[in-house]
Formats: sequence, C-alpha cells, structure tokens
Amino acid sequence: MPQNTPVIKNRKAYHEFYVLENIECGIELRGTEVKSLRQGRANLKDAWCSVDSEVYVKGMHISPYEQGNRFNTDPIRPRRLLLHKREIRRLSLEVKRQGLTLIPLKLYFVKGKAKLEIGLCKGKKLHDKRAVAAEKESKRAVERAVKLDG
Repeated sequence: MPQNTPVIKNRKAYHEFYVLENIECGIELRGTEVKSLRQGRANLKDAWCSVDSEVYVKGMHISPYEQGNRFNTDPIRPRRLLLHKREIRRLSLEVKRQGLTLIPLKLYFVKGKAKLEIGLCKGKKLHDKRAVAAEKESKRAVERAVKLDG
C-alpha cells in the first residue's frame, strides 16, 4: 500500500466486538466523497452494515469536500458495498442464523480504488471487555518490569 493513502480505522469495533472474519470489498462513492476520503476525512465509529439482496454501509460519515459545490452529497447517506452474489448470500445466512453483525473496520485505497474491510462480528459482554482490559494492563506491567531490569 502506498505511503500517501490514508487508512481510516474503526478502533471502537475491536473494543465492542469479537471479529470472526474479515472481508475486503469495494464501496460505491460519488466524486466529491472520494476527494474527501483522500484527505482522510471520514468516520467509521458508529457505522454498521445491513444485508438484503445487497449490502449497504450505514452510519459512516464522510465529511463534505471543502472545494466541492452543489455536487457534495449527504455525509451519512447509505453506501452500497460491492460484493459477489455468493458472498452476499453467505453473509446474509451467517447474520440471520448465528446472530452476527457486519461492522466496517478499515477504509483504505488500493490502486486508486477505495476499499472497505468489513468484519463478521459477535458482540462482547461487559465482563469480556473487562477481562481484555485487565490482560492488556498485566502485559504492560510485565513489559515495564522487564524494561527496568534490563
């Protein structure tokens, strides 16, 4: 991936969900949205995906392009994701059968095309979040102790 391509990450998703599988897909955008994304002006924090006969990402905020005019679109409009039909069917079955959720994880550019990495996720309970936080804290404490001794 080239150095100048901004990567927009959804850090909250890794805190709130277990990511079971990652899927890379294209995203249908309008012209000024692409220019705004190249400046890194997007937010995936409250975004989620809905699956029917097509997959849409909802709640993703792409700030309006400053030099744009009347062609700027609604910042939080639903955007269609580009997946094969068999992938959509498989995702639809997994979401309905297992009660999983599709959450956008990363947004980046590959060869000039915007790509969205979505994750098939399962929600974490409060005690799971506490356990993960305690584990991270213990790792930090061990690293600090090793650093002081060495």
